[in-house]
Amino acid sequence: MRHRSFCNRVRPSPATSRHGHWIFLAAILAVLTYARPAVAGSAPPWLAAVAGAPLPAHDDKTDAVLLYSEENLTVVSTDRVKRSVRKAYKILRPGGREYGEVAVSFNSHRKITSLHGWCIPAQGKDYEVKDKDALEISLHKVEGSELVSDVKAKLLRIPASDPGNVIGYEYEAEEQPYVLQDMWEFQQESPARESHYSLSLPSGWECKTFWFNYPEAKPAAGGGEWHWTVGNVSGIRPESAMPPEVAGYMVVSFFPPGGSTLNEISNWQKVGDWYRNLTNGRFNASPDIKQEVASLTAAAPTQLEKMRIVARFVQQEIRYVAISLGIGGLQPHAAADTFTHRYGDCKDKATLLSSMLGEIGVASYYVIINSQRGAVAADTPAHLGAFDHAILAVKLPEGLSDPSLVATLPHARYGKLLFFDPTEEFTPFGSIGGYLQGNYGLLVGPDGGELVELPTLPSAMNGIQRTGKLALNASGNLQGEIKEMRLGDQAWAERARQRAITQDTDRIKSIETLLGASLSNFQISKAFVINRDHADLPFGFGYTISSDNYAKHAGNLLLVRPRVLGVKSSALLETPEPRKYAIEFEGLERDTDSFEIELPPGYEVDELPLPVDVDYSFASYHAKTEFHGNTIGYSRVLEIKELSVPVAKAEDLKRFYRIIASDERNTATLKPK
Repeated sequence: MRHRSFCNRVRPSPATSRHGHWIFLAAILAVLTYARPAVAGSAPPWLAAVAGAPLPAHDDKTDAVLLYSEENLTVVSTDRVKRSVRKAYKILRPGGREYGEVAVSFNSHRKITSLHGWCIPAQGKDYEVKDKDALEISLHKVEGSELVSDVKAKLLRIPASDPGNVIGYEYEAEEQPYVLQDMWEFQQESPARESHYSLSLPSGWECKTFWFNYPEAKPAAGGGEWHWTVGNVSGIRPESAMPPEVAGYMVVSFFPPGGSTLNEISNWQKVGDWYRNLTNGRFNASPDIKQEVASLTAAAPTQLEKMRIVARFVQQEIRYVAISLGIGGLQPHAAADTFTHRYGDCKDKATLLSSMLGEIGVASYYVIINSQRGAVAADTPAHLGAFDHAILAVKLPEGLSDPSLVATLPHARYGKLLFFDPTEEFTPFGSIGGYLQGNYGLLVGPDGGELVELPTLPSAMNGIQRTGKLALNASGNLQGEIKEMRLGDQAWAERARQRAITQDTDRIKSIETLLGASLSNFQISKAFVINRDHADLPFGFGYTISSDNYAKHAGNLLLVRPRVLGVKSSALLETPEPRKYAIEFEGLERDTDSFEIELPPGYEVDELPLPVDVDYSFASYHAKTEFHGNTIGYSRVLEIKELSVPVAKAEDLKRFYRIIASDERNTATLKPK
């Protein structure tokens, strides 16, 4: 019942909740200028009963605790359900005031029939706010696109949501489910003392549950009703670079008697069948599409070049705009409509590209996927809420082979598949971004759905290669030329930044940021961009710099840092609290630095830093400083070899970054000849 829209263009930061994040942000903005006076009113018995309950385990940084949560789902028929929700929080710190801002979403398929909120203060009378006090808002845009949606929210501000007070709310809703499935998200950022979920089914119906990131709790069942309870659930405190799915939740699927229905979700194949049925007929090419493909590919000498041409057309000529009305959050628009209007979201662009590829005799299939690697694993049971994005798997023609086609996977039934995301404007056909690599997606083929792991590209295909030739004078001033080339995600990310720049003088902002992190002072005398508009080539910068007093005097000695630019160390794990969750890298990567520093006349090397060689399963770092003729040469290689580091190896990763930081501070000593 709860699901993400396909497409979620804005890749979210790891969060503890799967839904309503934008609603909460909108609510905060709205209620800053919105408040209606509350009236005195006794809290209901259920809230009063838990107001004085013992608190769940928590630390002194916890903003609020969930005292009680209850969610009841009553299935009326295959196209109608009723939901009631109750929650009570105790506010512990000023940051917990946000729990008094209640936002409940609704749309054309979900109606909120009642909404109430209360506050039980530590001293004084209870406060009550009612449905009529709620404010309705709608989301009007997200970063990077124009978003039209029929999803709205009712916002209710519970007064006196201050430390020491208890706030609670309840609401009821009627929904038209797209699929016969629901999620119970019982673990959030706040620790929870007691949480309940109940399911009521019509006579003859059955249900099946799947538990994620939490031990399974057996239900109390009888008379067509099931009731689950969990208690003393720890809170999820966000950590940098943590996996996207660490919170516990339960997915329940329910089945009517008399055989399967189209909206039944029992396994991944059924999910694929449901989505294929939803997209039926959307690929059909209009006469305009046929004509455009014929015109674009008329002079293309090979089938591969034709594929590149139509992929580039959808990447660059179809603007990303999400319009999600009703089922439109999941169902793509017809290819003909997307082509005519020249805009669409991820599933629209995938549909249009599939249609255009079909016109040159190339088959393709949807892959619905999560925009955060790790949200779905190989053993994840089937549920529609796992995904928020759509790309394509292109069936390569028999015998087609090219070094540029690296994001491929052999399939027993469909042949060699190439994965491609047409929403990524700067990723060339044949490759995929790091967030998709090693990620699990649902391949929607003629035989239904199948969970597949996308390929992980070699580390050498993503990274920064930086070289510099510089000269030092006797005053310690440094001057020279530096060139850096970027591959993979590093290239498309910089191209995306460059696209937003309108003034040529701003195109070197990235260089200035890099220099500012490595040099106390600098001047750029010349700079240029390499291959800005050629996504199939490495992106690069070239620049000439000078830095006064780069080398430091110590008596008659000069201390010079061989590592001129680039910071590879990280303070990610330098926190007082122990790490709880794995560390996720954006992708495999291989970065190289090579600097040559010409010594000033009259100086020679007195001492050089020792070489550094450290190698873990997840990453390696090798650096050395040498002296040849009148030049100090510094070179290093940092390679990220695994996409994820388990928490058991967090100390190794911390040690790894500290070794890099030490090398980056090392200095060579020069003395007069």
